[in-house]
Amino acid sequence: MAWAFSSVKQRKGINPIRGFLPRRLGSLSLRICASLFIVAAITFVLFRLVPVNAAAVGFLYLVAVLFIATKGGIVESTIASLAAVLCFNFFFLPPIGTLTISDPHNFIALYAFLVTSLTASQLSARAKRRTKEAEAGRSEVEALYSLSRALLSTDPAQPIAKQIVRHIIQTCECPSLALYVRDSDEACVAGLSEASLAPMLRESASRSVEIRDENSALTVTPIRLGGVSIGSLAVCDGVFSDAALHSLVNLVAIGLERAESQKMVTRAEVARQSGELKSTLLDAIAHEFKTPLTSIKAVTTDLLSLPSPALDAHQRELISIVDESADRLSKLVTDAIQLARIEGGQFRLNLSKRLPLALVSRALRQMKSVIDERKITVSVPDNLPMVCVDAELIQLVITHMIDNALKYSPPSRPIVIEAYLAGEKVIMQISDQGQGIAEEEQARVFEKFYRGKRQQHLKGTGMGLAIAREIMRAHGENIGLSSQPGQGAQFSFAMPVATGGGKS
Repeated sequence: MAWAFSSVKQRKGINPIRGFLPRRLGSLSLRICASLFIVAAITFVLFRLVPVNAAAVGFLYLVAVLFIATKGGIVESTIASLAAVLCFNFFFLPPIGTLTISDPHNFIALYAFLVTSLTASQLSARAKRRTKEAEAGRSEVEALYSLSRALLSTDPAQPIAKQIVRHIIQTCECPSLALYVRDSDEACVAGLSEASLAPMLRESASRSVEIRDENSALTVTPIRLGGVSIGSLAVCDGVFSDAALHSLVNLVAIGLERAESQKMVTRAEVARQSGELKSTLLDAIAHEFKTPLTSIKAVTTDLLSLPSPALDAHQRELISIVDESADRLSKLVTDAIQLARIEGGQFRLNLSKRLPLALVSRALRQMKSVIDERKITVSVPDNLPMVCVDAELIQLVITHMIDNALKYSPPSRPIVIEAYLAGEKVIMQISDQGQGIAEEEQARVFEKFYRGKRQQHLKGTGMGLAIAREIMRAHGENIGLSSQPGQGAQFSFAMPVATGGGKS
């Protein structure tokens, strides 16, 4: 595998099987011929030009075999060993000129030389092979490391498959490659036929199986992340080792996941900025509404305070309608401001110690004009401990819950407000005796602008419970709901007991 990353450029445009094997066979033939020439040259020099004894000849042959094993391989060194044994026997062991041996001791010397040369050539070839494998592994690791760094520079705004393929081609020198991303159905093919590859890429990704095409010498490998197939990668056989291909697929999976995470972060940031802009505009518009509403309210209040002779009954009725509408519009604007501040991240708590009964009493006073003749039963002991809350916001929660109970319960049935101590918290409950809330709707009643399916005719915007829930979440709590159709609804929330607040 020493050629896995280094010789890909030389093989560009050639079938990896048909192009590589002939060159390899031709190179082996040349190396065998060179090995035989070295043995023949040593034999000629020592036999004709520089006569030496048999021991020196055997030593020089052994050195030549080791040199051939170092520069070549096991095949060349083995053939050179056999050739050296034959030449040693024919030219230097008596009787010279024949392959027979007269002295039995020479049999032992010749056998020892043959074993030594073969063993040495084997060891040398094995060491060389391991060195080449180590170099190939190092090249693969370096290429994969470069690829991992390149994948960190992908731009989530550009097609991710095209970027990953380009990085692989540049870092691993692999001209023939195809990548398929399952979620976006995006494919990028380089140096291969897209028409023939598309079915294999989709099949490998959908079935999460490896596909080998013998005709085109391609391997299509599924890309998995968390056990789920997210795409597939097609490469030519032999370009990557199995370990390198596995690592490459993992890097591609991480690259795809990182790109998707970047897209999600970008979308979240855009949504956050859009939400902040919307909330800022809504807050500004709502405050602009407050000024004329205050003026309208002041005028209607002054007119309604005039003595009876100044206004007839019809005029007073019209002004009362305007006054009530101004109150209603003022409440809607207040809700819009609160919701804008919550969504815009401008929500801050001003914590203080308050008695639960005082919070309920003040909320009821604020709703005096809305409650009218409705019966409100308050069961909040005055000896409950103080709680640490934002008093203004908690009163807003209570008013929204009471307003919700008034809307969804008959006028003849009372609204019950209760509170009791549970451990280190005071639990507040507001109950009505209305139609109740179906189980499938209970998860949606806290959504903004949601109205019950059977209560579309009621006045209001559907923001009250959404605002109340966000206020309680800011306090680290939530709002509980218990309801059965026909049996009313009970909303509850908890308030932490103030440290050192004692009893009141």
